[in-house]
Amino acid sequence: MSGRHAHAARWLWLAALAAPLAAVAASSADPLDALMHELAARRHGHVTFTEVQYLAILDRPLESSGELLYEAPDRLEKRTLRPRPETLVLEHGTLSATRGKHTRTLELAAWPQLAPLLESLRATLAGDRSALEQVFSVTLDGDATHWTLHLAPREAAAARVVRQVSITGAGADLRTVEILAADGDRSVLTVGPELPP
Repeated sequence: MSGRHAHAARWLWLAALAAPLAAVAASSADPLDALMHELAARRHGHVTFTEVQYLAILDRPLESSGELLYEAPDRLEKRTLRPRPETLVLEHGTLSATRGKHTRTLELAAWPQLAPLLESLRATLAGDRSALEQVFSVTLDGDATHWTLHLAPREAAAARVVRQVSITGAGADLRTVEILAADGDRSVLTVGPELPP
């Protein structure tokens, strides 16, 4: 997989996983089931974000900000507004990237090494624990007041792109999404407040 496609995959991970997570129900016997249940109830999300990417090839981290959108069951959008406008959209198995007047489109069926990653994102947002655990080792640490969700790819093809995703939250608020890439690069996305529809 080319560096460009790996980078796009990491951005897509951020877009998808940065959709707001609801509170983990304290009364559930299994906190991960409770979290999945709350995710399944979420049909859309629209939040601000700031992102810092630490790339080995650069002396300084890259910083960006914008908006993230999710519409169930499978539409994910990341609108970067600063430092320059760019939009990434995943919908119905197609990934498109738009910068200025130029749009590039990628059919996921042509990139089977990306398909498990993106299906796992869909499963996370849909609250589909069984589909998620087919692709990832999933661990939820903490409780409803302070929690961390860890996703580690099971398959070698997925692990060649992303080593681990960690999502932290406090109560009903998502705090950060951190992606550790297989090549050692790292991205930290901080989610801002919900925006009006």
